[in-house]
Amino acid sequence: MSQLKLVALDEQDLQVISAHTQDAVMKVADLSYLAAEKRFVAAINRFAWEAKKGFFSRHNERRRSALHFESVRGVKLTGIDRSKADDVLSLLAIRFEPGAEAPAGSIELTFSGGAAIRLEVDYIEARLADLGAAWETPSRPVHTG
Repeated sequence: MSQLKLVALDEQDLQVISAHTQDAVMKVADLSYLAAEKRFVAAINRFAWEAKKGFFSRHNERRRSALHFESVRGVKLTGIDRSKADDVLSLLAIRFEPGAEAPAGSIELTFSGGAAIRLEVDYIEARLADLGAAWETPSRPVHTG
């Protein structure tokens, strides 16, 4: 399977990236805010939902990917302790909330356990790119509700 490369320039595009990163896992140490470049970067291990051959398929895979956001003016963390670099976060969704002056707003990354990252952005520009080959994983994320 070829490597995924996506760009989001509006809210609908961001929903596509959110779907492809649902259940991605990352360590706190893999999150970086580069203030001088106005960029937020996350190195993630995403579950490759697009590789599933069927609901009961036993073939599950993850891919190392880079997720980054441009035009980031500020970052707020909730439920994430930067001093605990090895803590693992599981991404549930990425959403955009428009601000008072379009196209600015906030992008929120929501994680299991109530953790979240809020990015204050001038506009939506996000990129997701797989960095290498997939590897097989024995388990598939389960959603209960």
